[in-house]
Amino acid sequence: METSAKTTITVQSTVNAPVEKVWSVWTSPEHITKWNSANDDWHTPSATNDLRVGGKFVSRMEAKDGSMGFDFEGTYENVKTNELIEYVMGDGRKVKIAFKSDEGVTTVTETFDAETENSPELQQAGWQAIIDNFKRYTESL
Repeated sequence: METSAKTTITVQSTVNAPVEKVWSVWTSPEHITKWNSANDDWHTPSATNDLRVGGKFVSRMEAKDGSMGFDFEGTYENVKTNELIEYVMGDGRKVKIAFKSDEGVTTVTETFDAETENSPELQQAGWQAIIDNFKRYTESL
């Protein structure tokens, strides 16, 4: 019998903002559409977020030239305001996001199950680019 170990990937960013602001920008659809992209060729034209256990979120991610797009979606399994978000994506992979506050600075650590289509390095680079974009956007507000 063949077994394959799950690969998990972690990305992290330290945001120069209090956790309440970081949480709000991370979870509010009007903000998600501003920061949720890995590079300038992509954007998130729409987002919905029902931030509660059993609630669902959908972020529509598209290439700006219209050549491709997909819905990034999941269902929340654990939500602790200003501390923790855990969800499962449509394909069954799990994601954990921890928010750690320290004197007005917040570290956001995101750990997720890798998918098998793209290399772990490519996935880490993409998710890190998104969290870095989140940091830049949040600190600009």
